[in-house]
Amino acid sequence: MTSVEERGVTKAAFFDVDKTLLPGSSLYLFARGLYRRGFYTWRDVAGFAYGQFTFRLTGAEGRGGMEAARETALAFVEGRRRDELTHIGHDIVVEVIGPRIYPGMRRVVDAHHAAGDLTYLVTAAPRELAGEIARYLGMDGALGTEAELQDGVYTGRLLGQVLHGPAKLEAVTALAAERGIDLAASSAYSDSVNDRPLLEGVGHPVAVNPDRMLRQLAAERGWPVQEFRRRRRLWLVWLPAGVAVAASGVAVAAATAAWRDRRQQRQERRQEQERRQERRERLAWR
Repeated sequence: MTSVEERGVTKAAFFDVDKTLLPGSSLYLFARGLYRRGFYTWRDVAGFAYGQFTFRLTGAEGRGGMEAARETALAFVEGRRRDELTHIGHDIVVEVIGPRIYPGMRRVVDAHHAAGDLTYLVTAAPRELAGEIARYLGMDGALGTEAELQDGVYTGRLLGQVLHGPAKLEAVTALAAERGIDLAASSAYSDSVNDRPLLEGVGHPVAVNPDRMLRQLAAERGWPVQEFRRRRRLWLVWLPAGVAVAASGVAVAAATAAWRDRRQQRQERRQEQERRQERRERLAWR
């Protein structure tokens, strides 16, 4: 989509994804789509769901929540080829994620397109996943968390920080400078007070399905509020059919164990890689 300028001003609209465009976690929905294709066991997905729930429960201010989000995001892509996940990701977005997007938010995106605004997703989810969702909606691009690649395979390490909280505004500001976007004339949409820096960084902030603190802030600032949820949910992610976390303490315990097991396995693999590197270096000096 080409940019359209009105009176010499290039405007853009920036959208959070989880709970703003759609209910729940887009990354979890992607993982669940991979589970259905045989990429993961239910224990893997249960552990991932536990980490995502911890993150959503504690928010950006909770150190444990951010660490859980980082760990589970890395576990999700570690050892997988980028081209493989990108190819399958397109199908999962079309089949699983796209249909969950709120119709009202689709109309908001379309209205910005009709007005000639640039449109971008800004999310803590992996950039590749965000890009697929953006293409599905006909948007101009996406900003997301970047994972390190080595020979086309995800290493399990991030490039930089998780794109969350103040990091979102930093990324948007850099994009605006690159594309000549006037942030004072632009809009931002989010459900969470964690995105306060981004919302305050544009001229037209909008609270969408806001949490309690963002609803209060929007009332104080006179920001518009849009509500697309049909009903509120405590649990923002779901396990595969037949595994109901909300109904079973046993499932929660299994999720916790699975997440810890995967973290331990990753640590052991990294330690082994470090030992191999040390042996190679010693041999090189002989």
